[in-house]
Amino acid sequence: MAIMRIFTGKDGESHFEDVYPRFEPRGDQSETAELIPGSGIIIRRFDPKRMNPWHNAPGHYVVFTVSGAVDIEIGDGTVKRLGPGDILIAEDLTGRGHITREVGPVPRVSVFVPLG
Repeated sequence: MAIMRIFTGKDGESHFEDVYPRFEPRGDQSETAELIPGSGIIIRRFDPKRMNPWHNAPGHYVVFTVSGAVDIEIGDGTVKRLGPGDILIAEDLTGRGHITREVGPVPRVSVFVPLG
């Protein structure tokens, strides 16, 4: 996964800079890194065999799936699969929540953008 920054240098010209996020283990078969320090925008990488039982969204987020896939199950048994290019608006902050099951063979990478 390439992350590039484009910015204006002191010379008035545009420049590229490669960005390498520092992923840190969360202890739940996933890793996280803040994309832009202080922004609240995070990248999460999930083990392709990870399953997270009933839980709520960690906050109001828009979640962009970059690679891999995940099945999300809600209380009535409905399951939706999200893959690269899919967008989820996560707002189930109370109640029973949902179940997530990563769908291998590659890790799922998602970008979480907080909603104001």
